[in-house]
Amino acid sequence: MDVVCEKPMTRFIREGRAVVEAASRYGRICMYNTFGRAAWRKMRKLVASGLLGLPLKAHLGPKTGFGFKVWGCSGRTHLVPQMVPPELDYEMWLGPAPLKPYHPDRVHGGFRGYWDYDGGGLTDMGQHWLDPVQYLLGKDDTGPVEVQAVAPWPAHPDACGLWGRIAMRYADGTAILLESGEWGQEGPGMPAFIEGPRGRIFRGGRGGYTSDPPELIDRLAGFPEPPDLINFPAAVRARSRAPGDLPSAEEAHRSVTLLHLGNIAIRTGRPIRWDPAAERIVGDDVANRLVDVPMRAPWHL
Repeated sequence: MDVVCEKPMTRFIREGRAVVEAASRYGRICMYNTFGRAAWRKMRKLVASGLLGLPLKAHLGPKTGFGFKVWGCSGRTHLVPQMVPPELDYEMWLGPAPLKPYHPDRVHGGFRGYWDYDGGGLTDMGQHWLDPVQYLLGKDDTGPVEVQAVAPWPAHPDACGLWGRIAMRYADGTAILLESGEWGQEGPGMPAFIEGPRGRIFRGGRGGYTSDPPELIDRLAGFPEPPDLINFPAAVRARSRAPGDLPSAEEAHRSVTLLHLGNIAIRTGRPIRWDPAAERIVGDDVANRLVDVPMRAPWHL
């Protein structure tokens, strides 16, 4: 079947590549239900124009209009086991996740706060934000080569916790900085949303953005528009692989990979060197165990 799925796309990175391969093998339209990309076409046009110069840096955090629900999606520790409610098939609910004693926090909305099922506020909100940023930066087919996190150490082995900053660097020098605003110290002042050597873009103001220099956005008129983005029903009817307002399986896999890498950096407490072509962490066998997480039988990829 053609499918439109909820975010985050996957729980670990290898799982995403398996989804991409399945969608290709069966010729299905597969999109992911983020907030969408259509509102970001002007930013895509601006980046493609070269007016900002290179390399670019994107800053996502409360100061630039992006929240990550870090406190709200942190898991509780020292859960006291409880009886499974008779109406819940807990074995099926756990699926491929490890078998652990039932507690209400592990199901319903609370599941977001536990590594076995999700990745905290970063993955709950992050794919809404990082997917269009990958799109506007022109990075839909790749990923960063280095990811570093500032977070409490050691991370809890079961419950997702707090973090302050996550920095991602691509091979061409492009950078993405995430700040949670909920732990540690944020950078000073009002940062630009997107900046390069020749200009900066701030959220808010006319058309949702202001620029420095002020005439920067006005200069876009002479540049070509990015391709139109079609929605899921139109793609299904036309059997079209044209760029979508919602990300395709490949695009969603690439954007959720950023979030998983951020969480791996949080959990290991060290910088992650990533090979976006091989989709493996370089020189760190322990961290690679979080790229391809074993599934509880009988589930498998």
